[in-house]
Formats: sequence, C-alpha cells, structure tokens
Amino acid sequence: MATWTTDYVPGPPRIAVDQSGAGPLVILMHGIGGNRTNWHDQLPVFAAHFRAVSWDARGYGESDDYEGPLDFGDFVRDLARVLDHFRSPRAHLVGLSMGGMIAMDFYSRYPQRVATLTICDSLPGFNHLTAEQRREFVRLRQEPLLAGKEPKDIAPDVAEALIGRSARPGSFERLVASMSALHKESYLKTIAGTATYQRSFELEKVAVPTHIVVGDEDRLTPPEMSRQMAQCIPGACLSLIEGAGHLSNIEQPEKFNRAVLPFLIEHRNLARL
Repeated sequence: MATWTTDYVPGPPRIAVDQSGAGPLVILMHGIGGNRTNWHDQLPVFAAHFRAVSWDARGYGESDDYEGPLDFGDFVRDLARVLDHFRSPRAHLVGLSMGGMIAMDFYSRYPQRVATLTICDSLPGFNHLTAEQRREFVRLRQEPLLAGKEPKDIAPDVAEALIGRSARPGSFERLVASMSALHKESYLKTIAGTATYQRSFELEKVAVPTHIVVGDEDRLTPPEMSRQMAQCIPGACLSLIEGAGHLSNIEQPEKFNRAVLPFLIEHRNLARL
C-alpha cells in the first residue's frame, strides 16, 4: 500500500505531486527522463522528518502539457507555485540531473525561498559541457524520436548509457519503464530547451547549505564534475554513492538515503525561517 497521496497544484499548467509526511517542505525533482515515481524509495523515508513532495515537471507524468517551445525558466515558475500551494515560504530542494539544474536556477532567481540545496548527479548548466557532449546528449535522445520512434523504443539504449555497472537488481527495468512513460512531444521540447539553455549559475555566490551527491559510476555527470562544483560552492559537502551511475537514488536507494537525509535533518529548521 502506498504511503503517499497524489495532489495537484492548480495551473496552468496543472502540476501533479506525490506527498507524504508533515513538517518543513522538501521537494524532490526528477531528471529529464523521469517522473515523480522516481522518488518513491525516498518519500516514505524522508516523510518521517519532513513533508516530502515529488513532482511531475510540466509535460511529464500526470502534469499538464503546454503549448509552444519550452523556456527552461518555466520550471522555476512552476516550482514557485508548488511552494505557494503548500504555503511554504522556503523549501529544501533536492534535484537529480535536470532537477538539480532547476533547483540551482530557482535559487538564482528566488534565493530567499531556498533553505538548502541537494544537487544530485547534475551539472551547473550545459555551458559546462563541450559542444560534442551537448550534441551527443541531444542525438541519443532526440534523433530516433524525430525519425518516428517512440520513447519506449529508445528507452533501453538510454538506460544502458546511464546506469552503473553495480546498480541493484531491477534498476535497469525501472529506468526503462520511466523512459517509456515519457510524453514524446513534451520530451522533445525539454531536450531542446535544456541542452540549449544559456543561463550560467554562479556557484561561488550560493549562500545556503549545499550538498553535492553523485554516483561513483556516473558517466554522464562524472564524480570529477561534482567535485569541481563542490569546490566552487562555499561550505558545500560532497557525497559519493558507491555502486551507482547517473540515477543514484534509484540504483542505490538505501545508500542515497543514508547520505542525503542526515544533511536535510541537520538543516531541517531553516525552512521555517
């Protein structure tokens, strides 16, 4: 039996969230191939200390689609509405991959609304990737879809490129299911909007407690990238999740929770200020 309930933040677009627990707000944000269910190994654990919320970003899962191209900043405006929906002036933000970019972008625009940042298997904008890496990111995901394939057709190849060698059994199948559930047109717009996003995040100006988390087998955003991010952010701490690739919270959930939850508990009451 699920230990969370699904709620909907009024739109447009309407945003679907799963929530559990009570107390300071923690918002969990998935990556570009994910949805709110990616955090179901975290929700009941975090809910013992927080109101834990995972969202479907616009165009994902049960959240509404939208007209026109994606402005990456739309995610930030949606996130502000989620905080308002829960009547929370501040929140702890936990974002994986694209979700981490959204968290950093939100902080750059609304620093007073962020209690802490937990940035997982992510990067400070695509400007930090080479042109070749950006092209490969787009090519792997977008070209087959433009040629007529569906997300379920490309899901195994993308999952294989992301998962670590030591992921727990079932992780690959879970990633494939997550990718297969994508809405094709929304996903295409998100790929383009994310990979071409030109806003740079000034990591050295981050002034809230920050935790950088990365799987030690992550090939897309490797540990060295996370080390460099942690070195740039004043006072940031770094955790390596052993035996995990790019989806560290899915591949090694127990290790992920043991690394992330103590940091959030340490700074729990900052969301109340």
